[in-house]
Amino acid sequence: MLTESSAAVVTATLPAVQAHGEAITHRFYRRMFDAHPELLDLFNRGNQATGAQQAALAGAVVAYAGHLTGGSKVPWGPILDRIAHKHASLGITATQYTIVGRHLLAAVGEVLGDAVTPAVAAAWDEVYWLLACELIAREARLYTLAGLAEGESVWRDWRVADKVRETPDVVSFAVVPVDGGAVPTFTPGQYTSVAVDLDGGRGQQIRQYSLSGRPGADHWRITVKRVRGTDGVPDGMVSTFLHQQVTVGDTLRLSPPFGEVSAVAGSGPLLLVSAGIGLTPAMAALEHLAATEPQRPVTLVHADRAGTAHAFRGELPRLHAALPNLRTTLWYEEVSDADLAGPTAEVAGGLVDPELIPVSPDAHVHLCGPLPFMNVVRGGLLRRGVPVERIAYEVFGPGMLRDERA
Repeated sequence: MLTESSAAVVTATLPAVQAHGEAITHRFYRRMFDAHPELLDLFNRGNQATGAQQAALAGAVVAYAGHLTGGSKVPWGPILDRIAHKHASLGITATQYTIVGRHLLAAVGEVLGDAVTPAVAAAWDEVYWLLACELIAREARLYTLAGLAEGESVWRDWRVADKVRETPDVVSFAVVPVDGGAVPTFTPGQYTSVAVDLDGGRGQQIRQYSLSGRPGADHWRITVKRVRGTDGVPDGMVSTFLHQQVTVGDTLRLSPPFGEVSAVAGSGPLLLVSAGIGLTPAMAALEHLAATEPQRPVTLVHADRAGTAHAFRGELPRLHAALPNLRTTLWYEEVSDADLAGPTAEVAGGLVDPELIPVSPDAHVHLCGPLPFMNVVRGGLLRRGVPVERIAYEVFGPGMLRDERA
């Protein structure tokens, strides 16, 4: 908890920090990268270029300050777990928090000027280090659970054993450890970070991809959608590299599995709702249940642009045969006659209507897809009486779902 004196200062200055939050984080990143250019390898340059990363950091710091001062009722445990898992998948170290803190607090002073008195600087320093210490502790535990010794790198070399084109824009890679060691198991819903060295001297970039195959198999499967730029935004650097440059026999650097969200949580009915490449954790869940709980009632609701864009659709008949209580509903923005001819799924046209999603009152729910999609579906399910604690979701990239309980 904040000390009483710091809480009073933070409460008084929070509106000013919030109003200038993105200016502060823009200044922070510029300062930090000038002093430590090696840290550029840890950050998504696309999100830096669009400002999404800056906005997310500003929102997180302000929200945490509101939490400490009692101005926010949003539970912070799950949010801290989410951040810690992402940090662990990047190999963030405790010493890097000192660098971040120094430049973040300096940026606050540069933007707010004389308003940052010694008392104000001390109070916000306290906010930062309370947040940092919580994350450091969580991340240390995650490294231990992943079997990593203190200071050991998260990165391990994996060989591409197979490359399968699922759709024109989606490719799956089957990978095995180069050292011939054991393939770590994982929980459906978890992801691995993939670090690649881009051509043209652009340095390392890291992205997270859900593990889309069966836990316990002799290989991992990751599935990558190529990000194509629109409205002046460039194509995705890493997804384009993986699609065009990486082939069977090549080596990739992967982290252990991380991610606090399970796609197979609880018992009883399970509802998996996905859109686009958000289908990947649902596929891992279905593969896992086919091998471990084939009688569990499962409903898969998937949205896509069209049947031709729907990755893994060809695997649905096999999964239906293995899971007799699996029900599948597909929503395509463009529906063809071939889509309607499928024997194992109900097909609807247009966007997913949360009111029409079949859901049992006691179901556990897992969502994965674009933020706007998940906001709509989650809000609709909450209005229909699904308890918030039964709705899990995975967010890739900066940003969080709206809190519907406020």
